[in-house]
Amino acid sequence: MTSSAKAEFCRQINGQQICITKIKRSAKNYWEYRAAVKIDQETRPIEIYNCRQGHRITQEGEIIPFKSDGVGKLICRVLNK
Repeated sequence: MTSSAKAEFCRQINGQQICITKIKRSAKNYWEYRAAVKIDQETRPIEIYNCRQGHRITQEGEIIPFKSDGVGKLICRVLNK
């Protein structure tokens, strides 16, 4: 029996532990990512992070602008290299 490794990308930002638990880049819109994140052990459902416009879209369709040092900026900064 083999065990699978589960890797999370984590960073400490403004006193919060932020981990990207699952991420997928959009094939159609390269500036968009579908990601599930965990902030201080609280898991958020998958949301769309739009690096071009600087906002995320919740599963309910709510558009929320990125915070200056938040998850959205982290995703875009790290993955758009």
